[in-house]
Amino acid sequence: MHVTLVQVSVKPAHIQDFIAACQANHTASIQEPGNLRFDILQSADDPTQFMLYEAYLSAADATAHKQTAHYLAWRDAVADWMAAPRRGIPYNGLFPNQESRS
Repeated sequence: MHVTLVQVSVKPAHIQDFIAACQANHTASIQEPGNLRFDILQSADDPTQFMLYEAYLSAADATAHKQTAHYLAWRDAVADWMAAPRRGIPYNGLFPNQESRS
C-alpha cells in the first residue's frame, strides 16, 4: 500500500473554499481504481491546518491520481489559497494489508 500524508496550511479567508474544493476532489478520488482511502482532516486546534491521507494500492495508482481531471482542478483551484506550499510525505503502508483482511 502506498500512502501519502499531505500537510496543507490554508489562508484563513479561504478555509471554506478549500474545504469545498477538497470535498469535490475526495468524492472523485474514492472512485479511482486502486484507491483505498482519501481522507480530508482539519486540525481541531488550528482550522487553517489540514492533512490529506491518501492511500492507494500502489505508487503507480497514486501517480495516476495526479493525472486525473479532478486532481488537476483541485490543484489549480487551491494554489492561491495556501499560506505555504503543501508538503506531501510518502509512506509505505504496512497494516492493514491484503493478507490481514483475509
